[in-house]
Amino acid sequence: MATSALILEAIDAFYGDSHVLQQVSLVVGEGRLLGLLGRNGAGKSTCMNVVVGLRPARAGRVEVFGSDVTHAPSEAIAARGVACVPQGRRVFRSLTVRENLMVAFRRPARGRAAVWTIDTVFDMFPKLRERHAQSAAHLSGGEQQMLAIGRALMGNPRLILLDEPSEGLAPQIVAEVMATVRRLKQDGLSIVLVEQSPKLVFDVADDIVILNSGRVAIAAPAAALKHDGPDLQQHLGVF
Repeated sequence: MATSALILEAIDAFYGDSHVLQQVSLVVGEGRLLGLLGRNGAGKSTCMNVVVGLRPARAGRVEVFGSDVTHAPSEAIAARGVACVPQGRRVFRSLTVRENLMVAFRRPARGRAAVWTIDTVFDMFPKLRERHAQSAAHLSGGEQQMLAIGRALMGNPRLILLDEPSEGLAPQIVAEVMATVRRLKQDGLSIVLVEQSPKLVFDVADDIVILNSGRVAIAAPAAALKHDGPDLQQHLGVF
């Protein structure tokens, strides 16, 4: 039986007294891309923070590749093969491009060869090679997003979480970022893609979960939802 890359089971999470996630459950199949959609404040980023250990689950269970990581520290979850590209990129602005990448390097577990090295990241993002000695503060928004993705890949993850990778980028750069997402999916990486744009997600996703006010409103294969306009309009707005 195939292993699931990620399982969230009946997750409750809070910010102070605010009950942000309410009994949220979802499954990411190994080698599949799950698109996580919802309006602003629906709980998408909180889900990502729970997965990587930055926001504790008050109730429920988090499982990564068959291991319970519900109460594990972030470092232990990363060691299980999970990487996150956070919303807003959050590169180390005072470090060079090369330094940003090298600080994140991690050899894969179980003696597997490292797929991602400084050279393979530069092969995927030639612009980063050209700017390898520049500080991250002097990169464009698109280049910083490439660097954030490259930095996550340097951890040689098996599961990558992408939180709003198109935010604030010009359409041409968004197309480049989504081409990268497609390539990572083709390479067999398990992916959770959080986005505001349903169109971007439906173009690449195998499965869709839609959050509404901290609850799972819809969970289904992307193909089954592609033409189901009324439900999607109700939870996301017209698109």
